[in-house]
Amino acid sequence: MTGLGTKTSAAPQIPRRACEHVQRERIMRRLGSAWRPVYCSLLLLSFFFVTGAASAQMAMTTSPTSVNFGNVQVGSSPILPVTITNTGKSSLTISATVSGSGFRLAGPNLPITIAPQQPVSLSVAFSPQAAGSASGTLTVETSASWGGHDHGNVHTSNAVIPLSGTGYTAATPGFLSAPSPMNLGSTLVGTPQTKLLTLTNSGGTSLQILSAHLSSSTAGFSVSGLTFPYTLAAGASASLSVVFAPTVAGTASATLTLSSDASNPSVAVALSGSATTATGTLALTPVSMSFGTVTVGTTKPQNGSLTASGGSVTLSSASSSNSQFTLSGLAFPVTIAAGQIVPFTVTFAPTAAATASAKISFLTSSSSSISETASGTGATIQHTVALSWNASTSTSIGGYNVYRASSAAGPYSKINASLNPSMNFSDSSVQSGKTYYYATTAVDVNGLESVYSNQAQAVVPMP
Repeated sequence: MTGLGTKTSAAPQIPRRACEHVQRERIMRRLGSAWRPVYCSLLLLSFFFVTGAASAQMAMTTSPTSVNFGNVQVGSSPILPVTITNTGKSSLTISATVSGSGFRLAGPNLPITIAPQQPVSLSVAFSPQAAGSASGTLTVETSASWGGHDHGNVHTSNAVIPLSGTGYTAATPGFLSAPSPMNLGSTLVGTPQTKLLTLTNSGGTSLQILSAHLSSSTAGFSVSGLTFPYTLAAGASASLSVVFAPTVAGTASATLTLSSDASNPSVAVALSGSATTATGTLALTPVSMSFGTVTVGTTKPQNGSLTASGGSVTLSSASSSNSQFTLSGLAFPVTIAAGQIVPFTVTFAPTAAATASAKISFLTSSSSSISETASGTGATIQHTVALSWNASTSTSIGGYNVYRASSAAGPYSKINASLNPSMNFSDSSVQSGKTYYYATTAVDVNGLESVYSNQAQAVVPMP
């Protein structure tokens, strides 16, 4: 190797690095391809060394690596922290984005720059809009720049942190409601009057009614029908019987207090009623009802009224002797106070084309009764089937016969009294709601009759 430098003294001096390069080229030609893999390996190691240096300049850790909010009630918005630590040698500029329904970044304002070995806390909130599981991501983006031959270059990296949570809707507590006030009307002394008080749990969980207490035991009021404690499911109702059994004439009042473990533990219902010793008289208007002619399949209503005078009257029931006449508008038992008018309705619904009548009776709690008569006539609408056909192509036609059947398969019956000279015929002997089948024949002047024509169908409407 030293002889290479003394071969010619006139040649200019080759720089040391250039000389080393020439020597390396001569050695490579002498060694052949065996040198090349070693040289490439050295270049690769040099690349890895540069990359490792960049990693040392820019690095971060996240804690935790995933965020689970657990069960979160709809309408609330808990916040959990995610700590980002700069573990590299250069300052990091941090930005972040959040994806997923209900998830959001609550702070701080970004971007933010942190020095090496310093942490920053990002706040993530979860606000479920409906019950059910949800998922999303927190993506943290970092950027940094440092000196050397890369001076002024910006390097970036990111980390993705999974987010999860489950929304739920909390059931509203039980809530007991009852109508107030409650008037049990007027009744005779010694004649109990009962009404149902409906109790409803309008909350989202079941409740227990613990007791029902009356403020006065001398007013004649009492309750029954439920055994306490009584469990009332969410959205359910129960009926409590309130009885008014006065012992003296006059007005009476009391307060019914219902105690429960609901969110409203005490519910008060004001009770009132009046008592009389006079026996009232019941009057009925009108004493008779005439409905006239009503088409079968339709209905016709008429109104009536009951009036008490001289005292209250309690009706226990009512009846109709004919099912075509029905009574509505009254809930029994009902007490009619003196001077009070109570309306009702009678409806006639005929089922046949015939005259019908009924006796409408009202029975009082004292076993007396009052009644009225109702009458009406059922009728059907007269329908007509109009038939027409083409003329026969035969000569010497004297007329046509028209046949009818109630089944497509027959048998047919002739319905024209005499030979029909035209190609038209009206059948007015049909009934509402029936289906008929028709055919015609042609008859020549010698009395010879053809076979049936094609069949025609007619559906008669109802009524």
